[in-house]
Amino acid sequence: MTATLTQSELDLPLLARGKVRDIYDLDDKLLIVATDRISAFDVVLPTGIPDKGAVLTQLSAFWFERTGDIVPNHFLNVVDSTRVDGVSVELPREMVGRAMVVHKAQRIDVECVVRGYLSGSAWLDYQRDRSISGIKLTPGLKESQELFEPLFTPTTKESEGHDLPITYDQVVELAGEQAANAVALRSLAVYRYGRDYARERGIIIADTKFEFGWLDDEVILIDECLTPDSSRFWPADQYKRGGPQPSFDKQYVRDYLTEIGWDREPPGPELPPGVIEKTAEKYREAFTRLTGRDLITP
Repeated sequence: MTATLTQSELDLPLLARGKVRDIYDLDDKLLIVATDRISAFDVVLPTGIPDKGAVLTQLSAFWFERTGDIVPNHFLNVVDSTRVDGVSVELPREMVGRAMVVHKAQRIDVECVVRGYLSGSAWLDYQRDRSISGIKLTPGLKESQELFEPLFTPTTKESEGHDLPITYDQVVELAGEQAANAVALRSLAVYRYGRDYARERGIIIADTKFEFGWLDDEVILIDECLTPDSSRFWPADQYKRGGPQPSFDKQYVRDYLTEIGWDREPPGPELPPGVIEKTAEKYREAFTRLTGRDLITP
C-alpha cells in the first residue's frame, strides 16, 4: 500500500492545522498542504488515505485554472519541486503534487453550500418541513432527485462540531450585503460550470461547498474547489432517484462507519485495508475522469 502523509512538519510558520490541510504563512501568500487525513462526521480518523492529498490539491488546481475567468480565486501554483519561489526553505519530496501556493485572503466565515440534488442533510431537512436553509420546496420530491435549479444553502463555519444551516439573510448579517451577494452568485456560477463539465465526463456533482475571502476589495474563491472532500460525486450511469447513490467521494467511509455502529464521537476507529484501498481508488478515479490527467506523485 502507498505510504500516507497524515501530518506535515515544515520549517515554516504554521498558521493553522485543519481537518485535512496544514497552512503555512509566507507573508502575503500561503503554502497549503493537503495531507492524506480523512474526516467523517466531523471527526478526523486515525487512518490516512493514500494519494488523497495529491488528488485534493491537483483537482482543486484544475478547477481554479478552469473557472478563474468566471470567479477570481487565490490559486498561484502547485508545488512541483522541492525549491519554490517565495518559500525560504527546501521542501521535502512529499510536498510535490500535494501542496500549493496561494494568495493570502481574509476569510469570510460562511460555508457556501450549493445543492443541485436532494441528498444528505438536505434530504433530512426536507423530510422534516419541506425546506432547506429557509427555502421552501414543493411536496413530493424523492431522495437524490435533481432540483429544479441549484440552491444556495449556506451554513455557519464552526471551528469544532457541526456547521449549522443559516438563511441568506443571516449571511448578510454575518458578512455584509456586498459579500453575501458575491458569495451566493459566485458559488452558483462555479457549481453550474463544474456540474455541466462533470456531467459530460460521467459524473454528477450533487452538491458542493465553497469558501471565500477578501483580497483587497474583491471577494475571491479560496481553500479547495469541487473535490471529493467538498462535494458529492455520483457515477451518472448508475444514478436512480429515490434513494442513496454510489459515489466517488468519502461516502464509502461514512457508510462503513455507519455499518459498524460507530457512535460518531472521537476518537474515530481505524479503517481496515479494504476500505482504505477502495476509498483511495475512488478518489483517483474521480481525478482521472474529470481531468484526463495522470496524478502527480513524488
